[in-house]
Amino acid sequence: MSSKIISIHSFRGGTGKSNVTANLAVISAMRGKRVGIVDTDVQSPGIHVLFGFEQEKIGVSLNDYLWGKCRIEETAYDVTEGLKAGLAPGGKVYLIPSSLNAGEIARILREGYDVSRLNDGFRELIERLELDYLFIDTHPGVNEETLLSIAISDTLVIVLRADKQDYQGTAVTVDLARRLETPQVLLLLNKVLEPFDPEPLAARLRETYGVPVAGILPLSVDMVRLASGGVFSLHHPEHPITRTLRAVAGALQ
Repeated sequence: MSSKIISIHSFRGGTGKSNVTANLAVISAMRGKRVGIVDTDVQSPGIHVLFGFEQEKIGVSLNDYLWGKCRIEETAYDVTEGLKAGLAPGGKVYLIPSSLNAGEIARILREGYDVSRLNDGFRELIERLELDYLFIDTHPGVNEETLLSIAISDTLVIVLRADKQDYQGTAVTVDLARRLETPQVLLLLNKVLEPFDPEPLAARLRETYGVPVAGILPLSVDMVRLASGGVFSLHHPEHPITRTLRAVAGALQ
């Protein structure tokens, strides 16, 4: 299998995008894949928390690479050992976090960064870490980094809620993906109030956007209780949410 780049995106914040990214990456690693996770949400990073990876453990981050201070592979932390469940032979998870330092975030906001360098970094990570999958946790909305992520992705997973603003924003993102000729676009509807019938919901989304619906996830008390204290699929391996996320992982090109 050739390496694949998977971008997880939402038009607005609060959709559960980072949780989805972490779970799809770990589920892939549990199947023996070597995966990398890049937190490109440099304005509000957070996916590292799901892996119990505190800010104090971060020596260099994606920000340092973007400023030309280090090589991209130096920002990759092997978090495999910290995962609760054993992975299949060969499975690895590398985390490339962004900095939570307020000064670093302010500099990004003030000066921006060379997006082409980010593209080079993605390719170098895949090659030097011998990755099967590179998962990109994007910044919500549309900016230059988002367009790059969509343009270079083999698969774009759009996470949305049953909300009119999310629906409108998703239409924009789907249109961009078509213009950029992204090979595979999948929708994942999250935080749906129970009880619900998934088939009419999925049919309506397919009709509206003309792309496949990979899964529908309920608003879960178990997810709320976990409170970003870990990767959900490891804590609840038999939960309906985990089963749906396994199916989504299996649908990735």
